[in-house]
Amino acid sequence: MAPDPAVARLTPTRFAALGGWDADDHAAAFAAFRLSAARILEHPPSTKGFGIDGAALLAPARAALALPADPGPAAARRFFEDRFTPQRVRPATGSGFVTGYFEPEVGGSRTRSDRFPVPLYRRPDDLVALGDDPGAARAAGLPDGLSWARRRPDGRLEEHPDRGAIQQGALEGRGLELVFVKSLVEAFFIHVQGSARIRLAEGGSMRVGFAAKTGHAYTAIGRVLVERGLFEAKDLTADVLRAWLEANPAEVPALLARNRSFIFFAEAAATDPALGPVAAAGVPLTPGRSLAVDRALVTFHLPVWLSLDVGLDGVAADGGRRVRRLMVAQDTGSAIVGPARGDIFFGSGEAAWRQAAPVRHPARFTLLVPRRRGPARRGD
Repeated sequence: MAPDPAVARLTPTRFAALGGWDADDHAAAFAAFRLSAARILEHPPSTKGFGIDGAALLAPARAALALPADPGPAAARRFFEDRFTPQRVRPATGSGFVTGYFEPEVGGSRTRSDRFPVPLYRRPDDLVALGDDPGAARAAGLPDGLSWARRRPDGRLEEHPDRGAIQQGALEGRGLELVFVKSLVEAFFIHVQGSARIRLAEGGSMRVGFAAKTGHAYTAIGRVLVERGLFEAKDLTADVLRAWLEANPAEVPALLARNRSFIFFAEAAATDPALGPVAAAGVPLTPGRSLAVDRALVTFHLPVWLSLDVGLDGVAADGGRRVRRLMVAQDTGSAIVGPARGDIFFGSGEAAWRQAAPVRHPARFTLLVPRRRGPARRGD
């Protein structure tokens, strides 16, 4: 099945035509893909809008697990060249675009206090997923595009309270508070990133990750500020947005409520501290190698060759200070929409925030599609 030509085309290319392919650290990319391999065998990914068969990833996954965890750069490169064929993404309109994200590391407490008054909530028991089918909400008598809903005691579905209602106390008294942080702004950025490491006032730490959402459409509050004439779109990076929010606390509740989408969290098991949280694809994120994509179009766990004409702090570039690197589609996000749209995971903590926040750049995407007839012959 080919992608909808109204969205994008995939055009075959060759590894030799990928500028910078020879210079990348293929072993680092292989390590990220190998994390995906076990998950692929347990839960083969579903085929998405680009038409790339999720089951076709089974053979590369088995091959990856049959190799040593660190096969060396030459063997890692051969693995990708033998098992995949590159297909360039050509959007029907516009061009590719990439941003950066990270895992916040903040202070917090399991109990509410003046220092930590704002809760991150657990998923309510009555919240149900409607799935990826855009017509599912309509079939249930709900507004188009709603991806989650609340199940009433009589079994019928209704729209869940949105961010504005929750900020005003719609979930109070239900015992859903998971942990408390210092401000609405801090909680909002945890929502945007989808996870966090919390340094607990009681001692120790905890990691929280995405569990569910209310299902309302995501609205970028930065776009609201641009529409109000406060910023030019090209200047409004995540760090600029955060500085404005912290300087204008009286405007924060109403502005955040413009984004009706609200995220629920679960406490996550500890993983390798060098890795990030377990992402939407079911594997821990690898800094600088994991990419969030539009899950309606891109099959999870696909390797993706990313080309930028700029350098990025924290991401090794070629001699011309241009980023050319192999990544793996292991996550998604409400704001990651479109055939050539990606979000690079930079890691955890303040240093990762400083690297991720300024990233807003044009980019070119090439998907590595599994070969259907086994490994390629040398020279293919």
